[in-house]
Amino acid sequence: MRLVGPNGEQVGIVRVEDALRLAQEADLDLVEVAPQAKPPVCKLMDFGKFKYEADMKAREARKNQANTVLKTIRLRLKIDPHDYATKKAQAEKFLQAGDKVKVMIMFRGREQSRPEMGYRLLQRIAGDLGEFGYVESSPLQDGRNMTMVIGPNKKKAEAKAEARAKSKGSQPRRERGHGHGHEGDAGAEAEYHEPAEHAEQPQQPEHAENTAQTEAAQEHPQAG
Repeated sequence: MRLVGPNGEQVGIVRVEDALRLAQEADLDLVEVAPQAKPPVCKLMDFGKFKYEADMKAREARKNQANTVLKTIRLRLKIDPHDYATKKAQAEKFLQAGDKVKVMIMFRGREQSRPEMGYRLLQRIAGDLGEFGYVESSPLQDGRNMTMVIGPNKKKAEAKAEARAKSKGSQPRRERGHGHGHEGDAGAEAEYHEPAEHAEQPQQPEHAENTAQTEAAQEHPQAG
C-alpha cells in the first residue's frame, strides 16, 4: 500500500504490517482513503477527530443550504430609472439577508431579437450589486426570458447574527430610578431648588426698622 503520514507527507510504499506498526507507535489509526487506487492509499490519522470534523462541516453545509432562499426579481428591458432603483434595493435587501437573487428579464414582442440588451442590463445590475453578492450563474436566455443568479457574499448564519446584534443595539437603555413606583419623581422633587429670582426676600427685624425711623426723625425735626 501507499502510506501517507498524519501531516500529509508521503511515507512511500510499505507493507500492511509495517503500516500497522507505525500507526500503533504513533497512537493513530490506519485509514484507507483511496481503495480504488493501485496500490491502495492509506493514511495515518486520528479517525475519531477526522469523523467529528467531517460531521461538523456537513452539518454547517446543510444548515446554510436549508436556510438559503432563492428570491426572484423581474425586470423589463425598457425599465425606467425609478423602477430600476426599486428593484435594485429589493435585491440588496435579499443579499444582505444571506439569500440568493434570481434576476429575470422578460422580453416582449420584437425585444426577443435583442438579447444583447438584456445581457447588458443584467451586467449592469450585477455590477451595482457587487458589494453585496457575486454572479453565481451567468445570464442565460430561455425563450422569452433571460435569467441570472446572484449569490450573497455573506452566509445566512452570518447575516442572522448581524441582524440580531443590530436589534440588540437599537433597544433603548432603561435609566436607573425609572419604572420603580415613584422613586424617580421623588428623587427629582428632593433635588429641586427654587430659582433665586422667585425666592422670598429676608425680612428685617422689627427693632432695626424702628431704629431707622428714629434716626430719620432726628435728622429732619418737624417744624413747631
